[in-house]
Amino acid sequence: MKRHTKPHRRKDADAVNTGCVIGRIPVLECLRAGKRPARRLFVRAGAQDMEDIHAAAGRTPIEACDAGTLDRKSGGQMHQGVVLDAGPLPLLRLKAWLDRKAGQPALLCVLDCIQDPHNFGAIARSAAACGADGLMFGKDRSAPLSPTAAKSAAGGLEYIDLVQETNLPRALEQLKEAGYWIAGLDERGSDTVWDVDLTGPRALVIGNEGEGLRRLMRERCDWLVRIPTSGPIQSLNASVSAGIVLAECLRQRRETSP
Repeated sequence: MKRHTKPHRRKDADAVNTGCVIGRIPVLECLRAGKRPARRLFVRAGAQDMEDIHAAAGRTPIEACDAGTLDRKSGGQMHQGVVLDAGPLPLLRLKAWLDRKAGQPALLCVLDCIQDPHNFGAIARSAAACGADGLMFGKDRSAPLSPTAAKSAAGGLEYIDLVQETNLPRALEQLKEAGYWIAGLDERGSDTVWDVDLTGPRALVIGNEGEGLRRLMRERCDWLVRIPTSGPIQSLNASVSAGIVLAECLRQRRETSP
């Protein structure tokens, strides 16, 4: 496929088990989404304001227990009186995801070695909130789909396709062959995020918290985009940067939608 001028403005993989879902919002959204089986719901005896969770649980077995039991099940994380034993989150390979999204102006968020589970979850939350269609990450050098990531995502992992690939640079080439244009976040980028066309089939690449984008990933991007700043702080956290650019993707797509 030949790629000429850049437009300007204008088979499932193996599933991974997060172990458990912790906290009221993540548990509620997991139950509502129905993306994976809910096996058993553990609720602190006497806990208040659980009506929405009980309603969403449906036929899921519910077990009342003390705070100590919930502390153990959550690994000491703040559980807000509720822990859900859920099935694995389904993962897709990129080819299966592309087949699913064929003919659509899909948006894929690509995490290049994001290793902090809080950042991973926060980006998933922003991606789901801003209407991204998928979240792709590597099999290695990536934060695991852990209870911590799920809690930080506040339900976001339940509403977005999760795509895992072993070789991310090769996956970007696969995206290009499928007609996607790729924007990589880089504070030294020649384009600002406001100046590139983020509508249509697009992939947005967010680099590692400390090192940014790897060289092979940078070389496969059609744009290297930066977020303009005017204050004394010139760099932003990976999840904050992702949220800003995802919001711009949403704005542009709403403006151009029929």
